Amino acid sequence: MHTFYYPEHVEHDPARLHRPDDEHWNRYYTEVATRGQIIHDALAAANLGPISHPGDFGLLPIQDIHAHEMITLLQNAHEQMKLEAGRDVALPETFSLRPRTHHHLYSVFGQLGLYCFDTSSPIFERTWNAAYWSVQTAVSAAALSLANQEELVYALCRPPGHHAAADLFGGFCYLNNAAIAANWLVQQGQRVAILDVDYHHGNGTQEIFYGRSDVLFISIHADPRYEYPFYWGFADEYGYGPGLGFNHNYPLPPNTKAPAYLAALYQALIHIRAFVPDTLIISLGVDTGEGDPTGTFLLTTPDFSEIGRQIGQLNLPTVVIQEGGYRLDTLAQHVLAFLNGLRSAQSS
Repeated sequence: MHTFYYPEHVEHDPARLHRPDDEHWNRYYTEVATRGQIIHDALAAANLGPISHPGDFGLLPIQDIHAHEMITLLQNAHEQMKLEAGRDVALPETFSLRPRTHHHLYSVFGQLGLYCFDTSSPIFERTWNAAYWSVQTAVSAAALSLANQEELVYALCRPPGHHAAADLFGGFCYLNNAAIAANWLVQQGQRVAILDVDYHHGNGTQEIFYGRSDVLFISIHADPRYEYPFYWGFADEYGYGPGLGFNHNYPLPPNTKAPAYLAALYQALIHIRAFVPDTLIISLGVDTGEGDPTGTFLLTTPDFSEIGRQIGQLNLPTVVIQEGGYRLDTLAQHVLAFLNGLRSAQSS
């Protein structure tokens, strides 16, 4: 198994916003730099295969998915905030809840409110660099899978990406790594299925492909009636136009355990087989694990191994892209269990 990893992701670290006396606040800043380091070190110790620095595919794959204005904001928001308000972190303080104005907004606060949908995605001096290279990590994994037809490639992406839509970012996500990698593969003539197994619905990925039939999107996640992102991820969202029937959501109730999760996975795998993809992309979130600070599901390490094993039985070239997972003491073991489950099924 080949892994791609960009070590300088640590320069983007929301841990600096930690408030020792405020658990509610800290719940929204659990996407910390140590997440990537913990997974990397466990992979290296397990000797699962080479770990490489990603190649640079440039801005074009990003521009093919995300709005130019949002990309420009992500590149410049930190410096604009320093000049306008003297602050070292850019966060929105108001949001556009009506259709976007067609007028250009000069204030960084107004710009942030147009393109950011929550307050969990701070922009620091090196946030753009980390988000840019997180995309390159995902595209590098997709390119290796395509070139070598390798059964399994892992993109250890950080920050995550599946909440970022074409012209919206939030939920710890700035650029949509999985969507950009999938679109890049489509441009190479591939038929792509995305299976999102993060605790939270991949609303950004869904929106990007909602009207398209060349990418199948399936998400198994917490019921949005109870959980973030709340406004997307319901079971009756099937796509529209050419994309009708190519979007499937499996929302699950709080405290879901393995039997109910595996039942939803079984249905998801039926859709993937019927789609007959050339490549499978997995948006891997292990925040479905028991005790995760952002979730309520009760999956255990053996459960992640079984989930990986069942997906691996598809016998498809597979690109795993890291999304969430915020309980640091079990993070690496859950990721390794999932990857080993995939590997065992693909090699059998």
